[in-house]
Amino acid sequence: MELPYLTTDFPGIGGAIKQRPEDFFVQELPLYEASGEGEHVYCEIQKIGLSTFDLLARLARALNVPQRDIGYAGMKDARAITRQLFSIRGTTEEAVMNLKIPDVQVQWASRHLNKLRLGHLSGNRFAIKIRNVNPTDVLKIRPVLEELQKRGMPNYFGEQRFGRRGNNHELGAALIRGDNVALLKLLLGSPNPAIDDRATQEARRLFDEHQNDESMKAWPRRSGLERRVLARLMKTKKPNAAVRAIDEKLRRLWVSALQSKLFNEVVAQRIGQLDQLMDGDLAYKHENGACFRVESAAVEQPRCDAFEISPTGPLLGYRMTLPEGRPLEIESAVFGKSGLEMSDFKLAGRERVKGARRPLRVKPTDTELSGGVDEHGPYVTVAFTLPAGSFATVLLGELMKRLPTEQAEETEEAPAEIDPAVAD
Repeated sequence: MELPYLTTDFPGIGGAIKQRPEDFFVQELPLYEASGEGEHVYCEIQKIGLSTFDLLARLARALNVPQRDIGYAGMKDARAITRQLFSIRGTTEEAVMNLKIPDVQVQWASRHLNKLRLGHLSGNRFAIKIRNVNPTDVLKIRPVLEELQKRGMPNYFGEQRFGRRGNNHELGAALIRGDNVALLKLLLGSPNPAIDDRATQEARRLFDEHQNDESMKAWPRRSGLERRVLARLMKTKKPNAAVRAIDEKLRRLWVSALQSKLFNEVVAQRIGQLDQLMDGDLAYKHENGACFRVESAAVEQPRCDAFEISPTGPLLGYRMTLPEGRPLEIESAVFGKSGLEMSDFKLAGRERVKGARRPLRVKPTDTELSGGVDEHGPYVTVAFTLPAGSFATVLLGELMKRLPTEQAEETEEAPAEIDPAVAD
């Protein structure tokens, strides 16, 4: 689904992002400071060219601690310079500060009482260089940023949430419906020449033709998940047993992608009125994350204009609070098109999800613009802060009016359940 922009009155500057790691910098902003005491070492670590999970594995090996004893607040892209927050139990501040891992630098370390959990962030600070543009394009995008600060940025989930093949939400829907055969076809079959290399295409084709032995031989060694699931299917002959071989975190990510897809469709339906309340809306208080029902949009609209509150959309689940009136009609139409109901999320075994509400818009803050030329050519740098769970690529899309698909990758982001949303 191609999502509409909010700032359609402003042309984009085009350009390219993520041509090299140093062009994309992000720093996690802590939700709280380290207390200075406790069994966990709370630290900030800068990494270059590594995924969060790669770094977790290296930290565990270097410090000789179980990976489960390392907490983290969010997940970040490998193709970037990122500063992330971690908590590590079973080590010392000195050991953390003295770590010698390639492309990793510890910024600081201090003791803390509790393990860091996903979502324990107040936001993220970005500084991103857009390439293949003119430095004077700063003048073109300044009014776009001003509009986004005034009205809000669409709180879409970025395309990264849906995976390299763009079908994480379909895998999530198959899980929720309990359709294991359909899930295995999506995971192991359905070759796509635009995405899959030749070996992977052949493996998927063979699976679709029920030649499982030949498919196993064709799968590249790097495709560990697919090989593991196919091996379980070949051994048990039972699709449900094969699905159980999939890591629970990955299954949850797929369900989260399904929630994200439905949320994005609701935002798209309301894109022209993201800063306008409707009677029956469930409004989000940006100050504390509380939610309340809007009895009179006319009465509450001044608070919305002041960016104190915003309308919300659904992260669908079996206990999610529904709006009323026109907002409910919009959401019900989206749910109906998907063929899913709230109750489906209760029947999904270990994937059962309660649901939550998420604001339709967020406010970029501390924005800065600059243009220049370096050894790699001209650029425009955009710096800004977003709340935890919001996507920088969405803001860049409003500025560029396109994000080149050849540069999209499976960016790691925090899952939907820890986004700034309100469970009922």
